[in-house]
Amino acid sequence: MTMTTSAISGFDPYDYATQEDPYPTYAWLRDHAPAYHNEELDFWALSRHADVYAAVRDDVTFSSAMGVSLDPTAWGPNAHRIMSFLAMDAPHQTRLRKLVSRGFTPRRVAELEPSIRRITRQHLDALLERHADTGEFDFVDEFAGLLPMDVICEMLDVPQADRADLRRKADLVVHRKDGVYDVPPEGVTAALELVTYYADLVTERRKKPGDDLTSALIAADVDGDRLTDEEIIAFLFLMVVAGNETTTKLLAHAMYWGAQHPDELAKPFGDPDRITDWIEETLRFDTSSQLIARHVTRDYEIHGRTIPAGSKLVVLLGAANRDSRVFSDPDVFRLDRSDAERRELLSFGGGRHFCLGANLARLESRVALEEIVRSVESFEVDYAASQRVHSVNVRGFAHLPVSVRVREGAR
Repeated sequence: MTMTTSAISGFDPYDYATQEDPYPTYAWLRDHAPAYHNEELDFWALSRHADVYAAVRDDVTFSSAMGVSLDPTAWGPNAHRIMSFLAMDAPHQTRLRKLVSRGFTPRRVAELEPSIRRITRQHLDALLERHADTGEFDFVDEFAGLLPMDVICEMLDVPQADRADLRRKADLVVHRKDGVYDVPPEGVTAALELVTYYADLVTERRKKPGDDLTSALIAADVDGDRLTDEEIIAFLFLMVVAGNETTTKLLAHAMYWGAQHPDELAKPFGDPDRITDWIEETLRFDTSSQLIARHVTRDYEIHGRTIPAGSKLVVLLGAANRDSRVFSDPDVFRLDRSDAERRELLSFGGGRHFCLGANLARLESRVALEEIVRSVESFEVDYAASQRVHSVNVRGFAHLPVSVRVREGAR
């Protein structure tokens, strides 16, 4: 049941009810507490678009060096060992991002399209054949959860036999149990196992380089500066957790909200050139990365309140993307939005920390939805059986049962 804003008096991102539908709470925050302080958990939150926009671009006042998550285990001066340059400020962040970008160039990403399309068709053809009698399957389990991981693993040259286990561990890292305000023990274990796996992968590639991203990161050189093994491992961990999870959630959200708005869904199904519009509106309407944490380095005055130096702050990307001060009819899923509104999207952050994988996420999603539109005439979602992921930072589905009608002659 969606809570009315009149019944809301606070914000707890760990609360399962809030995770099921945070948007009424975001509306209350924007209107009544734009500089909100949760005294029990001792964090501040910014929810209005203008404030979030300013915060993600001011890495002097709002430092990333303590991490990007509220979880106590993930917060501290060593956060960069897991979250790579997401948990750094300039000049360290600038140096590392420049080096990593040598193995993650726009050209390298664009060249992945044939590989992404091949992987997409393999998964889609197999599941449609497997469920030819009923057309029913779990979109996350059998498609959206597999494709991004396979793309990343292809980039890293990870063996096929290891991929399912890597995805399972990535899911454990982001999942949060109800009432637990930190990374659960199984999440900590999964994180350590992922780090160990990528440490072994880096060691192997140093001995025997190949034509893969891991080898490219090892070879990356900017005026004699090279990445250390620890820096490469942290970036690979970031890719498998953040890169995999956000794209999986984006694809499932596109299907979920598309099915709820058939008139809007008819636009990309009638004209595949509108698939980009479908993706961009999904990113705005229900973004995968809902919030990021920052460490406040100086007293900050905003909306008549003072956020003290040393505070933990969350910037609510999901709330900013529904702000009526920027977006017309923000709670309406509508593909026909202006370019001016789309330029205001904060789904991938902003400033020097703008998501390095944004182009890859958009490419994967476009190819995946193009192949779905090519193969499927229509689909329905089993809303009652759908299950949300429970996570502080990431929003999406753990399970999304669908039924599809395959286009005649598509197979």
